Amino acid sequence: MASSPLNVRIVAGVATLTLQRPKIHNAFDDVLIATLIDALRELEEDPDVRVLVLTGSGPSFSAGADLSWMKRMAQASEKDNRRDARQLAKLMRTLNHLAMPTIAKVNGPALGGGVGLVACCDIAIAAEEARFGLTEVRLGLVPAVISPYVIDAIGARHARRLFQTAQVFDAREAERIGLVHRCVSAADLDAAVTAEIERLMAAGPVAVREAKALVQRIAYPDSKHRRAVDEENAELIAALRVSSEGQEGLRAFFERRPAQWISDN
Repeated sequence: MASSPLNVRIVAGVATLTLQRPKIHNAFDDVLIATLIDALRELEEDPDVRVLVLTGSGPSFSAGADLSWMKRMAQASEKDNRRDARQLAKLMRTLNHLAMPTIAKVNGPALGGGVGLVACCDIAIAAEEARFGLTEVRLGLVPAVISPYVIDAIGARHARRLFQTAQVFDAREAERIGLVHRCVSAADLDAAVTAEIERLMAAGPVAVREAKALVQRIAYPDSKHRRAVDEENAELIAALRVSSEGQEGLRAFFERRPAQWISDN
């Protein structure tokens, strides 16, 4: 029997979700995405859960997409890729709009979709050792599905640079641009997250949820528009995955060679 890719632990009103694929740096595939969605919905219905913490097992937070899953989707049709991207969009939307407060405990590197998970949480605390990257353009792709949440976190100006250059940056830079709220030593990460939990637990539980809903209502008055953006982004990434450039980028990555557009320079 296969082990679960997600560990859920609830203690004294705090649910900790730990991505449980350390051998592949907690990269996600369709199974982990579906498992996360189900877990988030179940926890949202639990009246005893007041705070959710999301983290990774082992040295990484999340490396984004699982390579085996990427290979599968590279050979899939545009229709199947669109369906796949919609599911990832559903995960990001579910996490972003979860009624309870959420904390990203970024214990190590977060890449691609892993950055999206960080951006969807209300509070993000990172260990100094963490590294971040939105490296999709190196594969001839773009961070389409996670883009609304990352842009919310870091602003369009930083997103324009990072989306296009695929630069990997450290936790101090992530703090400076607003992707994470605090950067602390690995030894202090648990204490920093606990301090945030204590502040949340000291506040009125209904008021905390209403405060989160208030910000989202004011910042995003048209929720239908956000869903339309998700659909457009799913179509975009599906089209790029099956495009000649996307196919070349993915083949080059899996074959460990420079992409043709690099060789031509």
